[in-house]
Amino acid sequence: MSKIVSNKNNLQVLYEDNHIIVVNKRAGDIVQGDKTGDKPLSEVVKDYIAYKYNKPGNVYLGVVHRLDRPTTGIVIFSKTSKALPRLNKLFVDKEAKKTYWAVVKNKPLKNSDTLIHWLKKNPKNNKSTPYSKEIKDSKKAILHYKTLKSLNNYHLLEINLETGRHHQIRTQLSSIGSPIKGDLKYGFNRSNPDASIHLHARHISFIHPVKKEPLNITAPLPKDVIWDACLD
Repeated sequence: MSKIVSNKNNLQVLYEDNHIIVVNKRAGDIVQGDKTGDKPLSEVVKDYIAYKYNKPGNVYLGVVHRLDRPTTGIVIFSKTSKALPRLNKLFVDKEAKKTYWAVVKNKPLKNSDTLIHWLKKNPKNNKSTPYSKEIKDSKKAILHYKTLKSLNNYHLLEINLETGRHHQIRTQLSSIGSPIKGDLKYGFNRSNPDASIHLHARHISFIHPVKKEPLNITAPLPKDVIWDACLD
C-alpha cells in the first residue's frame, strides 16, 4: 500500500525509496520548466529531497514521464542515474501499466470500447487533431475505456493507454463527443474554477527497475464535489 507523505511544499509523496520517488501532481503544476518560468514540479521534488536528507549541493533527479499542466495524478521521478534508463525503458516497452480516470459530460455510446485515431500535433496552438486514417506527420493513438459510474450530470470513465501521444486522452474522448470536464481546449463548454481538467493519472503498476519487485501505486483523487461523488 502506498504511504502518503506531505511536506512544507504541499508535495504529496506516494512512494519513495533510494531509486524512485512517485508524487501525486496537483492541477497547475508543470513537471518540467517551460517558457512560463514557473517553478516546475521537478524542482519542488529536488527541494524536498535536499531538505529531507540534508543534502548539500545539487540533487540528482531524472524526469521519467510528464502529465499535462491541468491534469492531476501519478508522476514518477528517478533519484539515481542507474534507475533512470531502466525506468525509461519500462515506458518505451510499455511495461508500465497506467490507468487514468476522466469525468466527461456526455456518456459515450458504448459502455466500453477501443479508440484508434491518428493524431497530428499543431505546435502553434499546442493542440492535437484526430484523424480516422493516417496522414502526414500523424501518429497512431490507441486507448481502451470503460464507463465506471454515471452521476447526475457527468460520467466517470477508466482509460488504459496503449500509446502515449500528445493530449491523447483529451483528443480521443473529445472526438467521440465526450470532452473532459473543464477542458476548454477540447470542447468542454466551461472551465473549472482552478483551471484544472477532470483527468487523473489514477494507478500505475510496474516491476521496480532495481529491486525487481512489483509496484502498484494509486493516487488519491483531488478534493472536489465531482471527484468525491465518483467514490460514493
